Amino acid sequence: MCSSEAIRNKKMTKTHRKSKRRRVALVTGASRGIGRAIACALANAGCDLVITGRDEKALQKATREVARGEGKVLTLPCDVTDAASVQELFAATRRVFPTLDILVNNAGISHAMVNVEQFDVELWGRVVATNLTGTFLCTRAALPLMRRGGIIVNMLSIAARRVFAGQAAYCASKHGALGFTEALREELRPRGIRVVAMLPGATSTEIWKELWPEAPREKMLSVDTVAKAVLDAVMVPEDTSVDEVTIQGAEGAL
Repeated sequence: MCSSEAIRNKKMTKTHRKSKRRRVALVTGASRGIGRAIACALANAGCDLVITGRDEKALQKATREVARGEGKVLTLPCDVTDAASVQELFAATRRVFPTLDILVNNAGISHAMVNVEQFDVELWGRVVATNLTGTFLCTRAALPLMRRGGIIVNMLSIAARRVFAGQAAYCASKHGALGFTEALREELRPRGIRVVAMLPGATSTEIWKELWPEAPREKMLSVDTVAKAVLDAVMVPEDTSVDEVTIQGAEGAL
């Protein structure tokens, strides 16, 4: 169930109710973890939602949770590394929602700790394809649907500003995604479409089972805390600029 920490924003919910139409948000990687929490937060703030992911079973479960919010929910599977799959996603979205107000590029993967010398080239390709190329493909497909006042949130990581031994592919993909985000912001500024880089620190999700099974999950950020930060960034007035948000718990990056 979506927790109150992630979904409550009474002031912004009131703003949405005054609007002529609901804002439409699309969240990638929404079947679990941070993505699902963000989708719940946006739904409960009054947005109509498009949620997508590769795991259709997990996506259906997420849909049941997100559908408890106030808006309509459209569920569409998609592999963000596949250009054809991404085009199908946004074509299907357009048939239901003529415009898109919010894009959250959240789909991402990591990898177990491994030094560059032993790094598998196919794994490198998957990480970069998902975390960097996937963000590009979804953004490119979304832009024809977006108008002035729209907002794109790219979910990155503190690894977009820092480096960690054994995480070369992840750090490279997130550094690249930050560069893409900053270039995109400058391109879209004249069109009135805002671009936000979200840099959360260590967050308690299932990804740690692969990345670091013994990680102290109790010291990490919760997914609801990250979702609340995304909601706050998305719901600021159109004349307000939020370029980058770093979120860290009391224990820092661990």
